[in-house]
Amino acid sequence: MALVVPHWSPQAPLHALQLDWLVRGGIEVAVLRLDLIDPLISGNKWFKLAPYLHQAATQGLRGLISLGGPHSNHLHALAAAGKRFGFASVGLLRGEPQDTPTIADLQAFGMQLHWLGYGGYRDRHRADFWLSWRERYPELLPVAEGGGGLAGARGCAPLVQMVREQLASLGWADYHGWWLAAGTGTTMAGLVLAEEAGHTVHGAMAVPGNHGVAEQVRDLLAQAGHENGGYQLIDASRGGFGKVDAPLRGFIHDTEQACGLPMEPVYTAKALLALRTRVEAGYFPRGTRLIFVHTGGLQGRRASLGL
Repeated sequence: MALVVPHWSPQAPLHALQLDWLVRGGIEVAVLRLDLIDPLISGNKWFKLAPYLHQAATQGLRGLISLGGPHSNHLHALAAAGKRFGFASVGLLRGEPQDTPTIADLQAFGMQLHWLGYGGYRDRHRADFWLSWRERYPELLPVAEGGGGLAGARGCAPLVQMVREQLASLGWADYHGWWLAAGTGTTMAGLVLAEEAGHTVHGAMAVPGNHGVAEQVRDLLAQAGHENGGYQLIDASRGGFGKVDAPLRGFIHDTEQACGLPMEPVYTAKALLALRTRVEAGYFPRGTRLIFVHTGGLQGRRASLGL
């Protein structure tokens, strides 16, 4: 039976972020709490997945097959959505079999898992990578790592309208730019494409600059016919993807104590810490108003922070 696209349009609240370093810098930040749209299908993941579900339904397919690591927020959201809305999901995993809280959830949600090793996972960039998997799972639509691709980027367009509809509640008439973590750069590219007013989108990269995020963003924008511009990438990886050091842990603790904003250290916390560094360096003029996107992924705290 072909997949039926769920009629679900989650909404996220926009909250003013009250932190001393913002006050000292004369900067106002509102955080779009995508972590609050759902306890399992959290953050920006649904917005990137939804267009692929529509593609699968149009093609008469039963579900999606995608890739990720043993702590993948993307696979976690995909598996949870599959269980809730009744479509099949398969996950192709980086590395060797291991037990993590995320893997336990994927199995509980009914996702079929295949471990590719590290070399096999690197092959995901090969032009023929999906051939054998399409033969094995002809009823599933392949989706790139992290929900990447132009369809996933365009699925993030509603976030701009979501913010604009809530500006009045903050007493804001407008804002000057966006700030968010960038993994594959898909959500960032989607915001650039949707930003009709041309506000700059700042992407704080969770991976070092040599991991191809800039190239991926450029490719997505080029596919959409967008002239290269309207965004800036910043290396916020702190030396490596998933690397958690003592200053980052301290920043998470202090921020959560100060304003109650829950964060995980792979994406959101690194992005916010990078923003603090820029604000304290005087990068933004006083009076600047920014939208900070909380991209979810709090399920990853169980492994990275032991929560």
